[in-house]
Amino acid sequence: MDASHAHRHPVFCTVVPPHLLDKAALSADSRRADLAQRTLEHDSMLRTRRRVTAVRGITPGLGAPAADEPRRTIYDAQHRTRLPGKKVRAEGDPVHKDATVNRAYAGLGATYELFLKGFGRRSIDDSGLALDATVHYGEEYNNAFWDGQQMVFGDGDGDLFLDFTVSIDVIGHELTHGVTQYTANLAYLGQSGALNESMSDVFGSLIKQYSLDQTAEEADWLIGAGLLGPNVTGVALRSMKAPGTAYDDDELGKDPQPATMDDYVTTNRDNGGVHINSGIPNHAFYVAATELGGKAWERAGQIWYDTLTGGELASNAKFTDFARLSTAAAAARYGDGGAEHRALQKAWSVVGVPITG
Repeated sequence: MDASHAHRHPVFCTVVPPHLLDKAALSADSRRADLAQRTLEHDSMLRTRRRVTAVRGITPGLGAPAADEPRRTIYDAQHRTRLPGKKVRAEGDPVHKDATVNRAYAGLGATYELFLKGFGRRSIDDSGLALDATVHYGEEYNNAFWDGQQMVFGDGDGDLFLDFTVSIDVIGHELTHGVTQYTANLAYLGQSGALNESMSDVFGSLIKQYSLDQTAEEADWLIGAGLLGPNVTGVALRSMKAPGTAYDDDELGKDPQPATMDDYVTTNRDNGGVHINSGIPNHAFYVAATELGGKAWERAGQIWYDTLTGGELASNAKFTDFARLSTAAAAARYGDGGAEHRALQKAWSVVGVPITG
């Protein structure tokens, strides 16, 4: 394994990107602007805290011996920001009266199940790590995040964003940041950061497809469908099928994601555009999965998982590194020149990322 993987530095990862909240913070509607600004300021504080924790070398401990069942605990922050909050549902407990608690519980379970049954992985760390989540975080908090140790969900403001547990792919997205943390440990900056975000979108989408028993052709390939509020012109936070088309709204702006390297965005914001340029590897996965057809987690997902966990993907990897390694992983598992290998070659060609050099 690359030496850069020796120390796990968990990062603070939100599902709603800063560029979207930046736009909302400029709204002429003072309530919308204030809530967006409050979320941005809170996220910035948490991001700094996460970075200090990483510098101090504090990382999540390993879980109990691996098991084939999740160990879920849901907490209620009761609209405060102190974590984890009040324990309200543990593994095996009956359905709770709070639908948000139950959605979080189900989402953790669906994520655990895909990684176990699809890839033989036992929880986030492959060693049975307990899955904790806190709901009702803050007052009208417009985000959800993985803080390096647990999931946290805001309720949204009911205007621009709804309850962040409504989209199972958002839950899977954030938990996959934990999988990346324990495997390739992709640095949250530039292209490696965009790959980090893309891994979460890929497996978040696969978790939704797995839970709905959908084929690649049946899937909507949207991240955060159902999350945008009733006053927003858009369908989701991101589209893997057609990056740049998820929303086009007066308050939130237009989805800035590129689908190919021709439109790669160079920026100093959002750690070098990690939530924007992730559209490129996202689209490559979509092309590969639909080219192969059937259940996307079975072959395309397996290739992405092999690449993420294979030990050769450096923490500072570029798109070309992932393209080369994923194409090699397809050949290693399914044969050189087979349908899977050809699908990977086509996918990276479509998005303009070379697999050599």
